[in-house]
Amino acid sequence: MTQPHLYDAGALIAIDKNDRRMWARYQVALDDDRDVRVPAVVVGQAWRDPRRQVRLGQFLAGCRVDLVGLEVAKAAGILCGRAGTSDVVDASVVVMAAATGAVVWTSDPEDIKALADQSGVRPALVIRAV
Repeated sequence: MTQPHLYDAGALIAIDKNDRRMWARYQVALDDDRDVRVPAVVVGQAWRDPRRQVRLGQFLAGCRVDLVGLEVAKAAGILCGRAGTSDVVDASVVVMAAATGAVVWTSDPEDIKALADQSGVRPALVIRAV
């Protein structure tokens, strides 16, 4: 099986804004039979108005939305402490990517890489979403 893709809020915002490159990348992931994942807390960062976010809703219907459980939350908190940041959502993305071997799609590769450096386990790849 190929590496899963894991999307952060920047990737969801690009999808919501109908960014053709992100839609094309998503289609390639589906064509490659990749597992496309989004942490539920990331949905909370990007979701504001279902009447205006039809595209994002369609996208999410094709994704695996993963809950952040207690162990991931603890690991994300520890990672925030190590990295000196308070962005528990980005830290959750890094923890989940490390656990699944996912490729991370983000609009903030520097932030994700900084957290990954502190985690001791790097996500396979971090790609700029937009």
